[in-house]
Amino acid sequence: MRKVFEIGGLVAAVVLVAFGAVAIVMSINGRSTVGSELKQQQIVGTPDMTPAGIKAEAQKAGLKNISFPTCSVANTTVTNGARARCFAEYMRIHALEATGGYVYSQMGIYVAKPGAPKAQLMPGGGTDNTQFAAVDPTTKQPVQNGARNVWVTETALTTALNTSYLASQIAVFGIVVGIALLLAGIGFGVLAVGGALRNPETALGFLQRPASTRKAPAVPVA
Repeated sequence: MRKVFEIGGLVAAVVLVAFGAVAIVMSINGRSTVGSELKQQQIVGTPDMTPAGIKAEAQKAGLKNISFPTCSVANTTVTNGARARCFAEYMRIHALEATGGYVYSQMGIYVAKPGAPKAQLMPGGGTDNTQFAAVDPTTKQPVQNGARNVWVTETALTTALNTSYLASQIAVFGIVVGIALLLAGIGFGVLAVGGALRNPETALGFLQRPASTRKAPAVPVA
């Protein structure tokens, strides 16, 4: 039975080392892919993408009760997940500046025509009711709310950038897990090859109660 355990330990060691190596290679490859894809987009931060710069811009736009980024990507090319997430945070501030501080759910789909009832208007402007929407004289269709479309575009782009950050972080986690599997596999291998199962002594012997050293009373000989 001991030999079976030793063989099982070796098999487990080989499997863990193999899985660890594969996990590390796949994670490094995934992280590299994220970086190369971001480089192809040629995204460069604008000069105001610093904590101080964006706060000044937000104050000019009258924005209140918003959180500001603490990172900086001003004049910096976005080439990794961390920079992508930082850039996305600044994009949100820019979108709020364009919409007057209103988000997607606070703006109407269409531009409201003059005289539209207040009950049909959204807090951020525009209306969802085509009956009170301004009509394009050329197409005869309701005019889309440009500010709302800016927010839709910003959301799509920031979602992609945040996904890049998520993928980058998952790759780092995969590398850590791979290293842990490698170490566990090596540990199993050392224990199995070193014959740890053959040694009756335990490394935790100090936790065991020491055997009594009191001598047994002598038995008188008849």
